[in-house]
Amino acid sequence: MSATIRLKKFGTKKRPYYRIVVMDKQAPRDGKTIDEIGYYHPIEAENKQIEFDIEKAKAWLAKGAVASDTVRRIFNKKNVTVK
Repeated sequence: MSATIRLKKFGTKKRPYYRIVVMDKQAPRDGKTIDEIGYYHPIEAENKQIEFDIEKAKAWLAKGAVASDTVRRIFNKKNVTVK
């Protein structure tokens, strides 16, 4: 099983929010998750948009999980280095 860190969509039409989750690489976007790391609210104020557990993220990346492009950009905003 290869894990990936990606976004899981919630919310309503024109009011989306996302959870940053660890999932099996081949699971559907809104499928079963392995672990939830945090959330991303693109509509909120700049300082309330992103919240996640940095230690969990680093631990999953050390275990070999691959971050999606969007999650990689989110991590870079909070100065978490992703290879």
